[in-house]
Amino acid sequence: MPYFSKIRPVFQALVLTFYAMLAGCSLLPDQIDETKDWSASRFYSEAKSALNAEDYEVAIKYYGLLESRYPFGRYARQAQIEIAYAHYKYDEPDSALAAVDRFIKLYPSHPHVDYAYYLRGIINYNRGFSLFQRIFPQDPASRDPGAAKQAFFDFQKLVKQFPHSHYSKDAKLRMLYLRNNLANHEILVARYYMKRGAYIAAVNRTKYVLEHYDRSAAVYNALVIMANAYDKLDMPDLASDTRRVLTASYPDYKPAEKSTSWWNIF
Repeated sequence: MPYFSKIRPVFQALVLTFYAMLAGCSLLPDQIDETKDWSASRFYSEAKSALNAEDYEVAIKYYGLLESRYPFGRYARQAQIEIAYAHYKYDEPDSALAAVDRFIKLYPSHPHVDYAYYLRGIINYNRGFSLFQRIFPQDPASRDPGAAKQAFFDFQKLVKQFPHSHYSKDAKLRMLYLRNNLANHEILVARYYMKRGAYIAAVNRTKYVLEHYDRSAAVYNALVIMANAYDKLDMPDLASDTRRVLTASYPDYKPAEKSTSWWNIF
């Protein structure tokens, strides 16, 4: 016992040091939640500042914390649409679309729901661009048309539901651009079929252009390809009818001779 009495102070000091070390570890900077006492307005202000500074990762973090800690109120509502934009700019289109759809579902009568539809169209139009394509732009008509079609429908829904929206004018212009690109995509596919000798498939593609993109610039090329395909299929009456339509619709149109590049342009 005398020996224990002698080492007791040392033992107590070691215990105190151990607990002090534990307390110190619990207060390491990376474990301190600096947002613990933040109000909804503080979260929104910090997230908005990060968004404006193009620090989208931090903006997404603060918007997410705002929604989880203060799920009700105007700051949470605004956060849900702004986090969608942050995800979009951070190249996370799926998360951006999910946030937009959630906002539209929860707040269909929100004063800025028209912007949500517009943003949805923008996200779908731009999704799928790789870094290479951003540096070296390609012909938009050569892209997968799936996202472009969805973007067209998104803009169309905006224009129909909110014809007087601030975003409707721009949406209409984008719809026209998308429509022309989609029509040109069909022309590219028709030309590919012509090269492969799939003339019936080429005719079907050109018919699709005439039926769905009747006032687009692609109509001329569709009729030219269609006439050539009918020639290849040995259907002179249909080829002649197609060229009559071409001549009536495009007075400057001049049928090429068989010996010229007409038969080799595909």
